[in-house]
Amino acid sequence: MTEDARFEDGGERPLNLGALDAEDLGVIAALVQDAVLPVTEIRWQAAHRRLGLLVNRIRWEDVEPAKRQGRPVERVQSLLVIDNVLGVASQGVDRADKDLVLQILTVTWEPGEDAEGHVVLTLAGDGALRARVEALDVGLRDVTRPYVAPSGKLPDHSL
Repeated sequence: MTEDARFEDGGERPLNLGALDAEDLGVIAALVQDAVLPVTEIRWQAAHRRLGLLVNRIRWEDVEPAKRQGRPVERVQSLLVIDNVLGVASQGVDRADKDLVLQILTVTWEPGEDAEGHVVLTLAGDGALRARVEALDVGLRDVTRPYVAPSGKLPDHSL
């Protein structure tokens, strides 16, 4: 006999998710919304056809339980990895500015011919990263324990 998993079953376990289609990518996009990262934490490994970003994401999956329990907002460091990458382009991202901190607004899929397409990371301040991929394959994996967000607040998107 099997039963459906419940949200509570996840507990404090780290996330380890993959996206092979646009619907799955939407889940990852929701989880990395408002993630921040220094520009120095972006790695394009052309030989491995991989683009990796070490992001500090809000634990959106824990926001409502935290509010109910009076706990502070938490972040966690996660690896956002795009595989099957054929090329990477950026707009509004000065890789020479080692102090630059980027904020991810969303991640989207732009399908192309056959399985090819582009994974686009839209950044605050009119920046963007665009990975041309042979096929959609994006992963998100938590790599640290959660920590209290320094601001203690959630971003305000009401403007």
